[in-house]
Amino acid sequence: MTNLLKSVARSVKHWYIPLILGIILIIFGIYIFTVPLETYVTLSILFSISFLTSGIFDIFFSIQNSKTLKGWGWYLVSGILSLAMGIYLTMYPGISISILPFVVGFTIMFRSFYLLGISFDLKDAGIPNWGSLTFTSILGIILSFLLLADPILSGISLVTLTAFSFIFVGISSVILSLNLKKVKNLVD
Repeated sequence: MTNLLKSVARSVKHWYIPLILGIILIIFGIYIFTVPLETYVTLSILFSISFLTSGIFDIFFSIQNSKTLKGWGWYLVSGILSLAMGIYLTMYPGISISILPFVVGFTIMFRSFYLLGISFDLKDAGIPNWGSLTFTSILGIILSFLLLADPILSGISLVTLTAFSFIFVGISSVILSLNLKKVKNLVD
């Protein structure tokens, strides 16, 4: 068993935090999809709220599990990065369209690579749903690369690409949470 799952097998506090975060990200993704956003400032405010929320949840989860999870530092770094992006976007709501895709793209890429690493840890531990997390994490990585490359050249609008990115990262977080609950239930 890998370091992450050895520590998870002992005890996971607040396994539901990635679930809540995933649901929030999915809701924001669907909101971005369904509501025509007329100004980029509105999109910036939406990102600010989602990054602030995500950062706070990740920081809380990592601190609560710092004694039981060996990989808790990655969640802390992810939370700090998300919180910093949320603060930055809140302070500068008029951020230009050329900068926001990079901020969102790198944040989603970091989170997707982190979740991909966890999926391989789940595979090594024999958890059956590791493939779902791997699949959605890879989709998040691909979408983040498209977002970083140039959403206009890829033929997909920035709003659509961002919505898909949020949805796939949210699904990955939900899958992670459900797998953490299974591991915790096995130990209990």
